[in-house]
Amino acid sequence: MSVAEPHPTKKRKSHRPVFDPDRLFAEQNRALQDTFTDRLRARLRAGALLAWAAAGCVGQGSCLLMPGKMFRRFPLFFWSVACRILNLKVRTIGERAGSLTPRADGRRVIYVANHCSWLDVLVLGKVLPAFFIAKQEVRHWPVIGYLTFLGRTIYINRNRQEAGQDVENVINQLRKGYDIAFFPEGTTSKGNGLLPFMSSLFAIAKPVRRPSEPATDDHPSCIIQPVTVAYDQLEGLPVGRHRRSFVFSWFGDMDFGPHLMGLGKWRSMRATVVFHPPIKPEDYPSRKALSNAARAAIEQGSEDLRQNRLQDITPSTRS
Repeated sequence: MSVAEPHPTKKRKSHRPVFDPDRLFAEQNRALQDTFTDRLRARLRAGALLAWAAAGCVGQGSCLLMPGKMFRRFPLFFWSVACRILNLKVRTIGERAGSLTPRADGRRVIYVANHCSWLDVLVLGKVLPAFFIAKQEVRHWPVIGYLTFLGRTIYINRNRQEAGQDVENVINQLRKGYDIAFFPEGTTSKGNGLLPFMSSLFAIAKPVRRPSEPATDDHPSCIIQPVTVAYDQLEGLPVGRHRRSFVFSWFGDMDFGPHLMGLGKWRSMRATVVFHPPIKPEDYPSRKALSNAARAAIEQGSEDLRQNRLQDITPSTRS
């Protein structure tokens, strides 16, 4: 009697263990925190953030009246305190291309980053001395709209008819010597992958000239620095796909209030910001090619962080 051979197309079941960071948390606490202490913590943090936002409006308004660069320094301080209120630590990897002082080569810096949550503004606002680009709707949000207005946020419309004017408004800020930061995905994602980039926004760095238009040299010289943002620790433990999407990410039709309250229940969090090597717009034949190069760097950074391959890269700072 012969032993039957296994079917040639049938795959053997793998017994290799699969690591799931969510399993490091207690079974009953995987989805959310909901004890009395957690709810109290969330309410206190939400109240503190609201009070700090109101104070920030006064502080930034005062800085706009002062000479010098105080109106550019204050947002860094404001978002640092906001992160502290949430006990959100920010780790940086790599070297930021710009600062409050002009670069030696005279180039402006345009930071482009992935976008999965309103937390991205806090995290990047803490480490980037730059003006942000935001959709026009943000201008009308309670408190936050006024605060971003005082912080010199540049609002743009989504319709194509006004796209040219929006790009020109951003370029004017570059001419004044300010660096710019924007999210080329145009909206937030679930945090486990990147959405397609809007290459039209890269006209800020690589404007398109029609043959009928006269050649001009008044466009400021720029470099693009891709930036990866990842939320990689929750209460000191690694973050898996589930928590990345449903604890940190704010997408779709999620309401801001419930998301803030749910986030505020956790005791501590960490975000990692990776500054990739800058790229020069003139090295690419089109805006699409430039957009693809920035996206590839950010996507690789996200993958490296999820695989924990960037923890030993220097220089690195924690705060």
